[in-house]
Amino acid sequence: MILYRCRTPTDRLCPCGRVARELRRRGIEVEVRRVRRGEREEIEALTGQDRVPLLVIGDEAICDSRRIVEHLRWRDAE
Repeated sequence: MILYRCRTPTDRLCPCGRVARELRRRGIEVEVRRVRRGEREEIEALTGQDRVPLLVIGDEAICDSRRIVEHLRWRDAE
């Protein structure tokens, strides 16, 4: 898994931090890539947009912190 997130140094001020906290809470280890606003070509190639957070699980790319957290909870429920 790869988590693309903003460069905010804390997990309390942005939606990216919400995802990081949820991953930690669930004990899921991910590769974290902090990207600047003007350096998101890889994200655009994956999703067609440049917004973070973005969680990539295999071939699946999930955007939006709310959707990512819901997906993680759904995975645990299975």
